Amino acid sequence: MNITPSINLPELHSVWPENQTPFASPDDGVLPRLSLYLPSEEYRTGQTVLILPGGGYGMVSSPKEGHRPAQYLNAHGVAAAVLEYRHAPQRHPVPLCDTQRAIRLVRQWAGQNGLDSGQVGIMGFSAGGHLAGSLATQAEVPESRAGDAADSRSHFPDFTILLYPVVSLTAPFSHFGSRDNLLGTPCDPTLAEKLSIEKAITADTSPMFIAHAQDDPAVPVANALTLTAALTEKNVKAELHVYPEGGHGFGMAANHSWGPALLNWLKNLPQ
Repeated sequence: MNITPSINLPELHSVWPENQTPFASPDDGVLPRLSLYLPSEEYRTGQTVLILPGGGYGMVSSPKEGHRPAQYLNAHGVAAAVLEYRHAPQRHPVPLCDTQRAIRLVRQWAGQNGLDSGQVGIMGFSAGGHLAGSLATQAEVPESRAGDAADSRSHFPDFTILLYPVVSLTAPFSHFGSRDNLLGTPCDPTLAEKLSIEKAITADTSPMFIAHAQDDPAVPVANALTLTAALTEKNVKAELHVYPEGGHGFGMAANHSWGPALLNWLKNLPQ
């Protein structure tokens, strides 16, 4: 079947009801916000992906690691939503709180548009990969509930996609800039341990697709390798792609084959 790229413009939505944003700060500006991308009806697979751009928990690289991947997924029938979440000077649990609320909203939106609300996954790049992994493994932040119908939806993703992710916040190969932005300095070592994704994997963790470059100078590939080992230990299905070159932040670069590999992985997920 020939796929025609979607030309639909995203719908911009608020994450929190007016005057109900938890942990509100003057530094928040316009964040958090959701951009929803709905593919052309004839191509829809029924799946939806919530995308978390990277930025070291100090900014959000939304064009490169948000809107472009969303457009790519849309062109292949997968609905997408880009979350521009709050970050430093806001600390944990603010980004996770925004993300738990966002995936509930996305599940609700999926159901309203004839998509499968039980096939909603998360995609994260770099520090956004750490946030995606946290969504997949961490308990609910109580403040993520807004007292509306979306609260009844699960905050755990049905599948998880991680691109050159920050995984550990304690190991020597961690990206400590992301850790410091998320937890502050000095950080609470107990909290850093708890939020190290490889240490939070359980048998109930959702299946994961992971892609990383071997020559990544910012977030070493050891993050992806360690996470895959933890997933394997808990018998969680995982697909890992390690590319010899690419550095950090390659996004949707044409010289990487992770995009087609991801589409094939999505196609073969259990429904």
